[in-house]
Amino acid sequence: MKKGIPEVFQVSPYFVFFLVHSVQIGVGILGFQQSLVSAAGNDSWIAVIIAGIAVHIVIWIIFQLLNRAEMDLIDINKFVFGKWLGSFFSLIWMFYFLSVGFTVLFSYFEVIHVWMFPEANNVLLSILLGVLIVYTILGGFRTVAGICFLGVVIPAYLIFTFLFPIPYTEIISLFPIWNHDLKDMFLASKEMTLSYLGFSTLLMYYPFIKEAKTSHRWAQMGALLTLLTYLLITIISLSYFSEEQLVKQIWATLTLWKIVEMPVVERFEYIGIASWALIILPNVCLLFWASTRGVKKVLGINQKYTLFAFVLLMIILSTFIQKREQVAMLSSWTTKVGYYSEFGFVPLLFLLYLVVSKVRRKKN
Repeated sequence: MKKGIPEVFQVSPYFVFFLVHSVQIGVGILGFQQSLVSAAGNDSWIAVIIAGIAVHIVIWIIFQLLNRAEMDLIDINKFVFGKWLGSFFSLIWMFYFLSVGFTVLFSYFEVIHVWMFPEANNVLLSILLGVLIVYTILGGFRTVAGICFLGVVIPAYLIFTFLFPIPYTEIISLFPIWNHDLKDMFLASKEMTLSYLGFSTLLMYYPFIKEAKTSHRWAQMGALLTLLTYLLITIISLSYFSEEQLVKQIWATLTLWKIVEMPVVERFEYIGIASWALIILPNVCLLFWASTRGVKKVLGINQKYTLFAFVLLMIILSTFIQKREQVAMLSSWTTKVGYYSEFGFVPLLFLLYLVVSKVRRKKN
């Protein structure tokens, strides 16, 4: 499988760092604190670390699977489950990737409505972003990887804006440590893993990486940067807000930006939200690319036509999914499917692959 992708369409191993990190940082980071603190209170930062470690373990499992199989998710499913059942599971994965992309976009539209332009037209926003998505994906995977690189590097300055609340924080709010039972910590860790979802796109773009086996460390480094980013924001949030305030804050990260003061900027959250578009775009492009690539391999439909269909579907859905309750319902469904897919199905698929491979070797 790996040899089937010409080198001209492949990217260097270090791009995996940007691909993994960019797909994990989406709209969720703007308000993940509410559900996290509701479950674990001041111990939320511990749940961030536990969930991050779980992500590292699953990434290790993914590379163990991919390095042995040297195939992408579509071919592995067919190898393990057979042509028809394997194709069925693959289509579910493609639908999941597409749903995550929709969730990220519609959640971002909600942020724009609440914080910037209440009368903004979702259809117009969908068309504008849809044009960018089509233009990027039609350029091929190398273009998608390039936009992921820019989506990490250009908005990197935003991390320094979280230094502004530090003078007003009270680190004592983090104590006492581990004053919640294991059930609460498990629920909080589960909530946090939902913010890390998306790294399973590795299963689709692995064949497009030069010397893919050497890219494992870059994937782990990308996930580590994600963990440290969430951990920093969680600690600052817990130290700046009280637990009662965080439970009521839907967009705690955006509220932190309200205290950013600069000589020429009065409302920095406007700049932050606008800059976040540079983070959302590569996130959605990679998810749409993975989904359309999978449909092409399973159903034999030209990736370009599938892409146009998905973008058109996005524009149509944007006219129906506008209220917060609708976005929350979509997000809840998508994250549940993603949790069981990435943290349940992937390890199971690895075990099944080992068993099937061993059985076939014995038969041969």
